[in-house]
Amino acid sequence: MPMWEFEHNAQNCGYTIIAGVDEAGRGPLAGPVVSAAVILPGNFSVTGIDDSKKLSEKTRAALFPLIKHQALAVGTGIASHLEIDQLNILQASLLSMKRAVENLFIRPDFLLIDGKFKIDSSINQMPIVKGDSKSISIAAASIIAKVTRDAIMTELHKTYPEYNFLQHKGYPTKAHKAAVLEYGPCPVHRRSFRGVKEVSDGNG
Repeated sequence: MPMWEFEHNAQNCGYTIIAGVDEAGRGPLAGPVVSAAVILPGNFSVTGIDDSKKLSEKTRAALFPLIKHQALAVGTGIASHLEIDQLNILQASLLSMKRAVENLFIRPDFLLIDGKFKIDSSINQMPIVKGDSKSISIAAASIIAKVTRDAIMTELHKTYPEYNFLQHKGYPTKAHKAAVLEYGPCPVHRRSFRGVKEVSDGNG
């Protein structure tokens, strides 16, 4: 079971409560970055878990409640568009990951983090590049984070329908960039991002 390799290696080193951590929403022009931390049991039986980007929206939606039902604990963390502009997207992503771990009601003793960087935590941890394709726990976290963020953007669509967040979830599609040029940025756009910054500089 290659997707369990990192979890089993951590267990062999004496760790017993292992959380996978991932984020969703680094690339969009609007909305927050959302992270999830997931602790899976050894008898986790949900099939089809993979990097959320490889799964359809329908598949992610089907897996989301199954993961939440079987996981020992699930925590989510958010860094707002304002924090992204203040800190930069990397630091805001790491902050949202930290918050996700802190929101677990079971404290893990080891973290598997998607990406190259550790988070600000005293818990022992291992960053894994492309971890959402290599670790079952990180992959599960990627699904939780993606579905949670998509739900947030769906709600924001109701307030700002002219940008059509429902369709692209804030990512820089051609239609989204055209809407920003036509209407200017809305309150949840990331003013520091290219494609928004230039319009913001002209419109305050």
